[in-house]
Amino acid sequence: MFSGKTICVILVLLATTVIAQASESKELVFLNWANYMDPDILVEFEERTGISVKQRYFDSDTTRDELLLETEGKGFDLALVNGSSIRILAKRGWLEPLDESSIPNLKHVNPRWRNAFEQAENFGVPYSWGTIGIVYRKDLVPFTVSSWMDLLHPTEELHGKISMIGDNKDIVGVALKALGYSLNSADEKALQEAEALLQAQAPAVKTYRYISIGADSALLTGQIVMSMMYNGDMRMLQQHSDNIAFVLPKEGGNIWTDYLSVLSASPRKADAKRFINFLNEPEIAARLAQFTHYATPNLSAEALLPAEFRNDPVIYPTGEALENSEAYDRLPPRAQKRQAAIVSRLVQGD
Repeated sequence: MFSGKTICVILVLLATTVIAQASESKELVFLNWANYMDPDILVEFEERTGISVKQRYFDSDTTRDELLLETEGKGFDLALVNGSSIRILAKRGWLEPLDESSIPNLKHVNPRWRNAFEQAENFGVPYSWGTIGIVYRKDLVPFTVSSWMDLLHPTEELHGKISMIGDNKDIVGVALKALGYSLNSADEKALQEAEALLQAQAPAVKTYRYISIGADSALLTGQIVMSMMYNGDMRMLQQHSDNIAFVLPKEGGNIWTDYLSVLSASPRKADAKRFINFLNEPEIAARLAQFTHYATPNLSAEALLPAEFRNDPVIYPTGEALENSEAYDRLPPRAQKRQAAIVSRLVQGD
């Protein structure tokens, strides 16, 4: 029989062991979009390092920012952050500074994308870049899609079969572009016109949630026939059907860059940086680009990609539509609130 004193000692030792194991956890928590990471790459990273990566998902930049706001940036080791959000999240003190001393493979990354947004060079490592356009079922849409107005002012037979992205900047931005304004316009008249256009479209919209790009996608079943979508996601869907088509509208759209950022509250910052460095090994970055179907910011990886991938006009767009496209700039607080109010009125009840 153990004495009471002995039992206390055993319990203390067990508790100490549990705490030690927790503090030595080899699991990273990565806040990411769904279908935006090759699972085989995660397996290889764990085999090499003993560190596993658990992903948690968001379905829009707005919902990611809301989640980080609710948690004050805690509970995650890394997050996938869009360029226009980096400055805001860094200002809150939630992001860890990053440089080549901690991530040597930054030497492979194109400076254009490292510097594409304010504070991006200091707090993020470019993950991929792309555009936002219109994806549609060419067998179910009886005309050639070329303009944002094809989506924002849909013909009657498309009513109830339209999908939009309920992200503040994206949805207001495309309405502004359709009307001939900059997607960064803070002009009240322009925003009023954009809201009027979106409200007129609303009865035709089935959902403001980003639709699945898996085999069960509403675009594949025909419940949705036209939608806003990020360009690489169209290539994911096209693996299931040749009837999926994509266009970057002639008015242009958003040129975005996504970044990997380390959360300052993470107790595993060194492991998180090790993971980012691993992802920027040229061979790994090239594999990742081909899995996600997005352009890589890694110049050394780009040289390893098949010519068919590099010359794909959906992944690497060219021409007038690209020239008319823009990256998001910092908007005045009043314009940000105005955009949020516009979208709130649209998505109520969705």
